Amino acid sequence: MELNAQQLALIQQPNNKKIWLEGIAGSGKTTAGVQRLLYLLDSGVSTDSILVYVPQKTLAQPYYTALRADTSRRGGQVTIHTIGSLALRTVEMFWLLVSKEAGFKKPDDLPNFLSLELVQYFMTRKIEPLVNKHDYFTSVRIDRARLYSQIVDNLNKSAIVGFPVEDISERLKSALGGDVEQQHIYDDAQICAEAFRQYCFDHNLLDFSLQVDVFLNHLWTKPQPRDYLTGRYKHLIVDNIEEDNPASHRILMDWVKECESAFIIYDSSAGFRRFLGADGDNAYRLKELCDMQEQFTETLVMDDSVESLGLNLAVRLGEDYQLESLPSPRPALITEAHRYHPQMIDWIVEQIASLVHDYGVSPNEIVVLAPYLSDSLRFGLVEGLKAQDIEARSHRPSRALQDEPAARTLLTLARLAHPVWGMPPTDFDVAYALMTTIDGLDFIRAKLLTDIVYRKGTLFPFANINDAMQNRITFQYGEKFDHLRDWLNEYIENESAEPIDIFFRQIFGEVLSQEGYGFQTSEVVSTTSNLVDSARNFRWALDFLRDEDNKIDLSHEYIKMVDRGVIANFYLRDWTMDTEDSVLIAPAYTFLLNNRPVDYQFWLNIGSEGWSRRLYQPLTHPYVLSRQWQFGETWDDEDEQRTNREALSRLVLGLTRRCRQAVYLGYSELSESGYEQRGLLLDTIQGMLRRVAQESDNV
Repeated sequence: MELNAQQLALIQQPNNKKIWLEGIAGSGKTTAGVQRLLYLLDSGVSTDSILVYVPQKTLAQPYYTALRADTSRRGGQVTIHTIGSLALRTVEMFWLLVSKEAGFKKPDDLPNFLSLELVQYFMTRKIEPLVNKHDYFTSVRIDRARLYSQIVDNLNKSAIVGFPVEDISERLKSALGGDVEQQHIYDDAQICAEAFRQYCFDHNLLDFSLQVDVFLNHLWTKPQPRDYLTGRYKHLIVDNIEEDNPASHRILMDWVKECESAFIIYDSSAGFRRFLGADGDNAYRLKELCDMQEQFTETLVMDDSVESLGLNLAVRLGEDYQLESLPSPRPALITEAHRYHPQMIDWIVEQIASLVHDYGVSPNEIVVLAPYLSDSLRFGLVEGLKAQDIEARSHRPSRALQDEPAARTLLTLARLAHPVWGMPPTDFDVAYALMTTIDGLDFIRAKLLTDIVYRKGTLFPFANINDAMQNRITFQYGEKFDHLRDWLNEYIENESAEPIDIFFRQIFGEVLSQEGYGFQTSEVVSTTSNLVDSARNFRWALDFLRDEDNKIDLSHEYIKMVDRGVIANFYLRDWTMDTEDSVLIAPAYTFLLNNRPVDYQFWLNIGSEGWSRRLYQPLTHPYVLSRQWQFGETWDDEDEQRTNREALSRLVLGLTRRCRQAVYLGYSELSESGYEQRGLLLDTIQGMLRRVAQESDNV
């Protein structure tokens, strides 16, 4: 890898230096961090004395890649942690030291660490009866899974920001006020949070918030666990510190003082994880602990006009940047106005096809971004690109586990294979599953097939269909259907009692992944693997429930949990699966947190308010529940507008700094739902273009 002089000078500093590096995205900071890691190893530093610390495991991918490629070394491994994984590992190791004083009712029993899915399951198990009994949240018009996830978010904010769980409601009410009903909603959320926390103490359950709380307030304050960590990891490499939270900053403030060397990387104008508790202002305090501060100011990614585009938009949103020496941003923008949303989708597909087929651009160097990625939008793009012989993949985190087509299909097949549950799938779900399962089968024929062969949870043979309908559906698809049906019937006849994760693996390996079936793309395989992992972890984690109820069917219990719309866990494979020769379609913030540059970006629905406006969350608030908000102050419309503009400014700078060549703007007067769109991003772009045109006329 070719490094510039500034990078080399920093990388080759002595092994006892504590270095602070800040700069814009695309200036080579992470590259310097990776090479600093390899330099330490080449200098004789032991692998097991180095800790790479990141806010999210996806941001460690460059370090994983470099370490995998470096096959010359033998021995231990470099440790890579987030606050979550570090807390879990340390609590697990020193559990008996603190379990009693932390308040757990069974301090001599092992802890049960909960994933996000399991947190939602246990919260439903404990909170649902409470909510129903007292009619909590009657005026809140969101589904229960999203409602409970906001209670979880409040607990997480309490742990990472550092205020008591008991203060959540008062913080929200003091800042947001609201009518009497809204005040009651905050109080109801407080009661539910405390009830769930007590349930965790009673059953040795540790969600993320409790893991962090025990780690920070019971382990980090004790000599034995703290000395173990700081004594083992003497060399720290901390990347994207601005995306991390005050809990991490508190630990690092102590750790950096005691370590031999540190390399701390701060991304200017970032902080995209603020809704998850990121606090760039708090992170900046670590700079004072470093004996060497360096700044990278030159981009290694953007074309000059793309850089100008990002800075011009940021200035329009209120940021203070000098624009005099920059070229016009106009060459970096390619757009065409459309009246209707489908016309915009068609134009996007045509432009991507032109880049790939006419100009030889790799599909992997193209991303399609939107504030939200609906099923219909994703389907239109994927099918349109497929018609142009271009592969596409999508990534949509924070969705319900059952929302991905492959997962929904597997869940439908599981219902068909377990009639004892008394949960027969609907006709629509069966037709959808057949369409997804059998390669090439369209929904119309899948629906015709279902109408004839499916009755009350039972599939009948293709031979039962009359000749005319068989010819219409075709014997090719009929043969695949019969093979799937025969497999399911054999499973039922054998009275298989395999755990549900084993069922998913068997039907995938023996049927769905075979020739003629649709589970062969990397995206579908990844979704299947996620579902298998989810079901297996659910079974392992809930074995202790058998002591309370020997009749509980964990497979049936898992399906019921997924039906409630549980939000999926974070699965690293979704972020790291093979990306060759496929266009990425994703929400804008998801792409940013993947932290990789591309040649071309497509920004869809630029008139949508979703580019700047945060999601409405009636039970929580990411800015009020942060360290930067002064308790007792009132949040008003001016604060909302200011944070919207700041968030959009960070977003457009983050996107343009990860774009080499140009940005295509997808605009339609009418949205996907048929409404006119006049969001802040559209107004900002139009205002910038008017100013640029005026300056050009004056010249």
